[in-house]
Amino acid sequence: MKKYKILTPIIAILVGTLLVFCAGRATAGMKKANEEAYMLDRMQTVRPGSSTFTPEEYTGEDTNIRSTYKAENGYAVFVVTQGYAGDIAMLVGVSNEGTVTGLQVQQMTESYGLGARALSDYEFLIQFLNTDGTAEVGTNVDALTGATVTSKAITRGVNSAVSFVTGADTSSSATSWGG
Repeated sequence: MKKYKILTPIIAILVGTLLVFCAGRATAGMKKANEEAYMLDRMQTVRPGSSTFTPEEYTGEDTNIRSTYKAENGYAVFVVTQGYAGDIAMLVGVSNEGTVTGLQVQQMTESYGLGARALSDYEFLIQFLNTDGTAEVGTNVDALTGATVTSKAITRGVNSAVSFVTGADTSSSATSWGG
């Protein structure tokens, strides 16, 4: 009888582990589908009027560009630039004519109350709409107060995305980090 008392908890642990493993495998597909739906929604927001986005391999030299997605009427370009406190990841929509149709800052670690406002400060972000890759802080883009480095980093990312679509030189008119 003692032998069976020890086997019961071991079997219960094994069955529980198997159930957790199977549940994780079953929901992995749902997680991937949710991530893809989220990304599609973001891309449709920055590139309105498009319903499909086909990933394209980026072979250029601009290290800001991480991935590109071809749409029916332009591109969604994922760029990452160096901000004041770390990387700033953003998704930029660009029409086939080379104008910015949308911008979403996806992730950053900028200072709270200063550079971090670039995540949601629509007055700052809308300055980039309809720009053609020549955005420059102090010329045609007003920097976020107290966050000039962040503003320049976002400008570099936007200009990189437009340069990719238009085939222009990848060096942007934005000044270098902190300059």
